[in-house]
Amino acid sequence: MITLAQWRQQGELESINGQQIFTRTGGDKSAPALVLIHGYPSASWDWEGMWQALTQRYYVITLDMLGFGFSAKPKDARYLITEQADIFEYYLHKLNITDYHILAHDYGDTVAQELLARQREGSAKQRIASVCLLNGGLFPETHKPVLIQKLLLSPLGPFVSKLITKRKFADNLRRIFGPNTPPTPEVVDSLWQLLNHNNGLAVMHKLIDYMPQRQQHRERWVEAIIESNVPVKLINGSKDPISGQHMAQRYRQLISNASNANDVNVTELTQLGHYPQLEDAEAVTTAYLQFRDSLNQS
Repeated sequence: MITLAQWRQQGELESINGQQIFTRTGGDKSAPALVLIHGYPSASWDWEGMWQALTQRYYVITLDMLGFGFSAKPKDARYLITEQADIFEYYLHKLNITDYHILAHDYGDTVAQELLARQREGSAKQRIASVCLLNGGLFPETHKPVLIQKLLLSPLGPFVSKLITKRKFADNLRRIFGPNTPPTPEVVDSLWQLLNHNNGLAVMHKLIDYMPQRQQHRERWVEAIIESNVPVKLINGSKDPISGQHMAQRYRQLISNASNANDVNVTELTQLGHYPQLEDAEAVTTAYLQFRDSLNQS
């Protein structure tokens, strides 16, 4: 396990679009570039369990998006998905990356959809070679927010965020992890620290605005994966009450090359929940590497 302290020590802060953004890279710079995009309300540390295996094969690039983890959390920011995508494009340009693959989770799925949409319309700064999506609200109509998310979205949001305690946070995590793979004390401690860094609780109600943004831009972001001109893979923890088996079913309905249960472009991890990469990093890594190997064979 890479502890949170080690993760932070091995990364660095970059000034991107006027904000301090925590970044981390690993692996051989000459290897294919892989960008990891984390979810809400956590940070890039989510990928620690996969880091060693991925950096053996790829040049792995990740960061804590604005408002998350060790990055800046300004109270006056709008926290638009498009702005988060801008941060990734800027950083990839700084690293001289022209082609890359994406592995994303949750909130990160939506950022990946925006980046795919830019590629589809010809405005992308770099070329995406493939996309792999973990549990997330790919389709607003199948997303089932939990109570705390609904409260944060409401006019009570700023007040509710102040009432969140570590115990309540842990209880909410347990509800969305798989029943047999609950969050360990180390995971709870690390995610709580990341949330509180730079007074992150104060912007939770602003970050949750990604849900209305998904509704607003549904056509653009859903079409980006339906009409994608690069391979797209879904790895989904079925026990997730937010975007589990029901989301995978909708994915199969809408994505033509994922219409049958045996399709290689969908892997359902039947015992895992909303954070498959934290619950069973080895299983997610295996599924992801199989996906990448299949691309090399085609």
